[in-house]
Amino acid sequence: MIVFDLACDNGHVFEAWFGSSDDYAKQKAGGLVSCPICNSASIDKAVMAPRLAAKGNRDIAPARSPEATKEMMAMLAKAQAEALAQSDYVGKRFADEARAIHLGEASERSIYGEASREETRALLDEGIAVAPLIFPVAPPGEAN
Repeated sequence: MIVFDLACDNGHVFEAWFGSSDDYAKQKAGGLVSCPICNSASIDKAVMAPRLAAKGNRDIAPARSPEATKEMMAMLAKAQAEALAQSDYVGKRFADEARAIHLGEASERSIYGEASREETRALLDEGIAVAPLIFPVAPPGEAN
């Protein structure tokens, strides 16, 4: 895994993890990298300090304890669950429903569902902001 500091055209800087530099390039070219703050797809690598390995004779404390990481992930899961509770599940009709909402042909509301990579790319190309869920979610009525 490799971590990049990325910046959108609105000046937001954020960190993202990729399997490799090639993975980043492919995802960016496919319109799959967007700002988590404003959803801008105009993203570039930000200036970042190199991460150098510490000398072997130094103890470096982890930046975040496992407990703190677990608590943060639980808070993210809770926030996502609350957002989904106020959203409509549209299943495999996600791309069509998102497009209809964007065009004003359907009532504006929060939705979630399933879309293929090609459908997601088409939505992004049309200027329709979409984002993946942080944690996988089973459709309503099904167990996670």
